[in-house]
Amino acid sequence: MHDTLQQVFGYPQFRPGQEAAVSAVLAGRSAAAIFPTGSGKSLCYQLSAVLLPHLTLVVSPLLALMQDQLGFLQRHGISAGSIDSAQSRDEANDVMARARAGELKILMISVERLKNERFRNFLHSVSISLLVVDEAHCISEWGHNFRPDYLKLPDYQRQFKIPQALLLTATATPKVIADMQAKFAIAPADVITTGFYRPNLNLWVEPVTGMDKRRRLVEWMGARPNQPSIVYVTLQKTAEQIAEHLNRHGIQAEAYHAGLPHDKREGIQRRFMGGQSNCIVATIAFGMGIDKSDIRNVVHFDLPKSIENYSQEIGRAGRDGQPSECLVLANRDSLNVLENFVYGDTPEQAGIRLVLEDLLAASGEGQWEFLLRALADLSNIRELPLKTLLVQLELKGVIAPRYAFYAEYRFKYLVEPEVLLARFSGERQQFVAAIIQVCKRARSWATVDFDALYQQHQAERGRVVKALDYFQELGLIELESKQMTEVYSLLDTGFDPLALSAELYTSFKQHEATEVARIHGMLALFASERCLGFRLAEYFGDTDAPRQCGHCSVCHGQIAHLPSPPGLAPLVDKHFQGLCGDFIHRHHQHTGSFPGAERLTRFLCGISVPLFTKLKARGIPGFAALEEYPYAEVREWAEAHLGDV
Repeated sequence: MHDTLQQVFGYPQFRPGQEAAVSAVLAGRSAAAIFPTGSGKSLCYQLSAVLLPHLTLVVSPLLALMQDQLGFLQRHGISAGSIDSAQSRDEANDVMARARAGELKILMISVERLKNERFRNFLHSVSISLLVVDEAHCISEWGHNFRPDYLKLPDYQRQFKIPQALLLTATATPKVIADMQAKFAIAPADVITTGFYRPNLNLWVEPVTGMDKRRRLVEWMGARPNQPSIVYVTLQKTAEQIAEHLNRHGIQAEAYHAGLPHDKREGIQRRFMGGQSNCIVATIAFGMGIDKSDIRNVVHFDLPKSIENYSQEIGRAGRDGQPSECLVLANRDSLNVLENFVYGDTPEQAGIRLVLEDLLAASGEGQWEFLLRALADLSNIRELPLKTLLVQLELKGVIAPRYAFYAEYRFKYLVEPEVLLARFSGERQQFVAAIIQVCKRARSWATVDFDALYQQHQAERGRVVKALDYFQELGLIELESKQMTEVYSLLDTGFDPLALSAELYTSFKQHEATEVARIHGMLALFASERCLGFRLAEYFGDTDAPRQCGHCSVCHGQIAHLPSPPGLAPLVDKHFQGLCGDFIHRHHQHTGSFPGAERLTRFLCGISVPLFTKLKARGIPGFAALEEYPYAEVREWAEAHLGDV
């Protein structure tokens, strides 16, 4: 272990916690490494992977994280690959072929990839030593970034007979750690935490009015010229505006957000990493996997989404151990915008009921098949909360996932069908002949008819998909698949859709209240009268941090009394028909019904749902007109005026 650390990675010794995590894995046990951002979690799986006999499978939530880590592994001569949505089919096939041949030590994927029928067939054909779950807090409903698909990872570990798991995260509260530990059956001694206190980060919270934030940002950045810095904002349009404002004041800055084309984002990231660009104004889309050691400033121009997000974002500063400044320009102005993000993820109860009725309609068939996007459109529930709803139905024992498959497969012959057929003999040749005969070719593409193959030749779907994959590997066809269909078993259809939809809606409302409380917990941290460094460490269960760090605004005698947001014109003075009339009219035209208070509130607060895309709601006057008002107040106002429709 120590030799590999020195010879492969070039490090003379382990950092705190690393040796314990690697030792547990090499002794054949599952473990969790909970270290602060930038303290070397990745090495725990990288070093283990080099020494384990078979493949290490890494599940990571972000493409940028994968790319960054792959670059590092390749530089150290470790054979690693990834399968991701940015690749061509040939590239993905090449990676799978290398893994099958035993040439790869590490394979990185997104959790969604595990729902892919072809990929799961592939996993059954390789030996896997270790499952690594990066950003493992995503598995917990108590975490700040819960991803429903993560809940299925313990099941996948059993299905693919992976003997052990290693969980990695930087932001887990005691409750989340207990949840992770239980789900993967990790012994308490193998949960390794190294404390959350970072002595080189100076934490400053400055109360600044919304009017004054831009001036203060320019002043702060101007006093620290050419230092690598990240300025975090909430909205994409703010990123553009603030980058432009800084440039106008002589501070070179680039905006970075998820709305930019992939190659443009790559370019910005490359320039920042290479030191040609020193200031990035970014939404939280930026920073995951950014392993730049000399970031000197992290400024929160807008409030972060939670204490966990704040901890993760400031954790990108000062990874070289040198003093670094973390500033929050704090007020309550953007509070409603943050809360609106939370409200947008709570589905309407009527939408939940539509999902349950769709499920019941399939009960005669014994299984429920659907396309996620079509179900989102039908129920008007965004895809992420819809996935959460499906996981809740699983946990209640109503449904169980069977598999997901591409509804449509088509292929193009790269050799003549006779040449393909001549490669096989006996029963195999008959099977291949059946595929060629049943899958009729239109101009260049042949579409696969699974039903006809089964009825006429008893050819099982799984065998056909495997054969097509094999033909593609041999370079005989080009294969395409599209429209992912989810298939669930129906375990219990004896429920009342009205009662169950009410129960599930209540659960979403409770989660909403928790998330809103999380935002207020963060405000309380910033307005604290106790040392910020200690308060932050304590939140994550670390009681060993000094009670007074000596390098935060509170220790310097500056307690932040956050200014209230500027007064908004009373809602009572707003003209309901003027703001909502066009939307109500278009809604009625398209759906034959009038929108309820909840839907009107989403429209007025600028919260997108699938129906709004169809209605082109962003272009309707009144969209997001009240985004600065509290959601609950807008809903009350809309309810009061609904009688006027």
